[in-house]
Amino acid sequence: MKNINRALLQSELQEMQVYGETQVGWDENIPPNETVDSDGNPENRRFGAADPNSPKRRVYDDPEVEALRETLRKHNGIRGLEICEPSEVKKIARIFRRDGFVVVRDLLNAEQLARLRKGCAEALREILSIPGQGNRKYANETGRLPHRYSYGTSSASRHMLHHPAWASMIDLPTTTPIVTEIFGSSDYRVWGSGGDLCLPGAIEYQHLHSDVRDPQHLTEGRIKQAKLLGVELHKDESGNLSVATQKLIMELTSPLVTINFVMCDLTWENGPIRQIPGTHALQQSPPSPADEPDWMRHSTLVGATAGSGVFRDNRAWHGATPNLSKEIRALPNVEYSPMWRPQADYTKSMPHEIWETLTPHAQKMCEWIKADPGVLPAGAGFMHPLASKRTEAVEKQNS
Repeated sequence: MKNINRALLQSELQEMQVYGETQVGWDENIPPNETVDSDGNPENRRFGAADPNSPKRRVYDDPEVEALRETLRKHNGIRGLEICEPSEVKKIARIFRRDGFVVVRDLLNAEQLARLRKGCAEALREILSIPGQGNRKYANETGRLPHRYSYGTSSASRHMLHHPAWASMIDLPTTTPIVTEIFGSSDYRVWGSGGDLCLPGAIEYQHLHSDVRDPQHLTEGRIKQAKLLGVELHKDESGNLSVATQKLIMELTSPLVTINFVMCDLTWENGPIRQIPGTHALQQSPPSPADEPDWMRHSTLVGATAGSGVFRDNRAWHGATPNLSKEIRALPNVEYSPMWRPQADYTKSMPHEIWETLTPHAQKMCEWIKADPGVLPAGAGFMHPLASKRTEAVEKQNS
């Protein structure tokens, strides 16, 4: 085991950016598939599943890593991936409803991209500044695969709307028309924000999963949204909505829509997110890592460029992939929900002072998640990879 030079590690973190080559990552002292408990101790896995095909060593030029790199070079990426212009609003919504996701280029201008990149680096610096146990450079995030972190769950508030960079992405000229078209109305709400990232040396595939389970309840509000989207309400002989109509309503009305903003070009090597088309309407579970076919492992968004974004129906199967490069792959996000989700389900995660800086439309969207003036949302501003430390911070704040 190599001894860790903490001064050198801090220097690496200060120079770190979430695009371009970096010295951060590739910690060979962290075993493949290791997960840690709330206190940072290695544990029996409680979330997801291990990758049985992972290389055995987290080393850049290890022969097994090189072999995986060559496989990805040949096969990684969705062939014929459609990438839209922001102005193609109806086409974007059509692809989104068909596939459960859609890539749109040039959502961010140079200034917006620089602001969000800076915010991502600041937050990641806080997360990685916590030393790992023993000779590990970094502490794993509780319950996650090594070298993978979530901005949202690493925040003690479970959201990032305390940070101006994330809040500034809520209502953009390029995104708002698209979100409005997807929901069929401008009357929707911001659920929260966060996003995931993987460091270089994330050699494992994350298991395929959905971010939200559809309750499959046809409420009056959900039916109203479907009508706005043009769904004809056909009824059966008993006067109830036909089964086909019910299925179509649920298929087209997602309980959660996310925009993940791309901080660096997604390549075959740097851990592009994988999305499985057409799975947003499925009730069955995704295949396990042992059963996942190669075409799903390679169904990634290679070709999405920095400043673009991925609009995702959070019910669709997706997962992170190996980052065998020397570049951090970060996908910060903003999450939106339809009006038929009850207000009681929302969390107050945005300080009032941040809310006051927003556009009028963004203020309307964030009414259910903003705190009262002078009240800091529980956990807002405290970033830590370990769940126990996040809980302590919230308890201390509330005491």
